Amino acid sequence: MTKRMLSVFSLMACSLLSAQVVYPGGKGIGEGKHIVFLASDHEYRSEEVCPALARILSKTHGFKCTVIFGVDKDGFIEAGSSNIPGMEALKDADLFFIFARFLDPSEEQMQPIIDYINRGGPVCGLRTSSHAFKINAKKTTAKYSFDSKVAGYEKGFGHQILGNTWVGHYGTNHKQATQIQLIPAQKENPILRGVNDHAYVQAGGYVGEAAADFTVIANSQPMESMDPSSKVVDSKPPMPCTWTREYTSTSGKKGRVFHSTQGASEDMLDANYRRMVINGALWTMGMEDKIKADLNIDFVGPYQPSTFSFAGFVKQVKPTDVSGYESPIMPKK
Repeated sequence: MTKRMLSVFSLMACSLLSAQVVYPGGKGIGEGKHIVFLASDHEYRSEEVCPALARILSKTHGFKCTVIFGVDKDGFIEAGSSNIPGMEALKDADLFFIFARFLDPSEEQMQPIIDYINRGGPVCGLRTSSHAFKINAKKTTAKYSFDSKVAGYEKGFGHQILGNTWVGHYGTNHKQATQIQLIPAQKENPILRGVNDHAYVQAGGYVGEAAADFTVIANSQPMESMDPSSKVVDSKPPMPCTWTREYTSTSGKKGRVFHSTQGASEDMLDANYRRMVINGALWTMGMEDKIKADLNIDFVGPYQPSTFSFAGFVKQVKPTDVSGYESPIMPKK
């Protein structure tokens, strides 16, 4: 048995114990770098999006990718579960990629996230990560809650790190799809290399409030329906939806941030949107020189996304069921 095979088996064994999946990576632009994904939201199928992106970044580009799922007491993936074992993987992470909603983790599971932020690590966040945490006010970690009123950390993780907390929908979710419109002045931004204008995503619009320190690279505008050929709604002008910024950690180090208010399971089917997210991940790690217009962003293995809804997650799936590069996402139970 080769050293490479032993490493793969060892990583898979670790994933069995900690309700996470580790895609080991290898040769490529990401060799030697580690991305940790947190996938636990209630509606938008982060448990499908995160492993799909992780497999592209791992097998195609060489990054070691750890995906941590919210799980129930029996170790099955549970959409929106606050039980997120394995967060200690962030200790050596080069990027924290978060797609979560209203989580209230134990203080033990929350601590590695706090430590990572305190050291100024780069962060990518999708959709509901603006309100990733809804933490009991009596906990020592309460300041990270989306509704935090703690002086100096108002509105919690979403506002302080990603730039926005939960504000509201823009258009009618599940009835109006969204057109992503690139900012012309940002056409030379490395995150937009190879990205064409007018991506179609199925997640409805969010209200995005751009602060002075944002670099907004794309706007979103609600469409008349979920039909990709429908027109945009002129009465709802474009709204900031994708931006970059920096936050300053307690250590004084600045961390790069990429945030998109879209990112649902079926949004990833649009190659332009998927490319922008992957490019954003590279940018946060300071790898803009590796972003090429023809960077391979093809799915690895079967990606058969569920339509996003609150009751729509595939049940009776364990993290190990998606641990292989060719395992269907998600297996149909």
